[in-house]
Amino acid sequence: MAKSTPTKAEPKLLSGGNPQIAKGYGDAPVQAYIAAMPGWKREMGARLDALIERAVPGVHKAVKWNSPLYGIEGEGWFLGVHCFTRYIKVAFFRGMSLTPVPPGESRSRDTRYLDIHEDDAFDEAQFSAWVKQASQLPGERM
Repeated sequence: MAKSTPTKAEPKLLSGGNPQIAKGYGDAPVQAYIAAMPGWKREMGARLDALIERAVPGVHKAVKWNSPLYGIEGEGWFLGVHCFTRYIKVAFFRGMSLTPVPPGESRSRDTRYLDIHEDDAFDEAQFSAWVKQASQLPGERM
């Protein structure tokens, strides 16, 4: 009789398609989140992560509230990512201080969003410029 190989349980997707990943600090939980992103979002998540790492060498990472966060050690978080059914939402926590200001409005006075849909043109240079600027501003304590 063949021995059955245990299969790794797939992360649960919450309503809206956001992966449910346990809270954790460092690259591993962020990579688990990216690996669990459904469909086209997985490749875009990996692309965003690589651009953030390139723009901010030594960036600190965590997953909290089922969302990857990026920050500077001791300075707080400057950016978060969240999956929705039809798009990825990138939150710049001090987005009103970025030039140009990212397009998505927020109920929070300082936060601005960038929504990325599957067929959108994605401006890597602009995204990287926003990430560099955001990393130099005071971060959010969460």
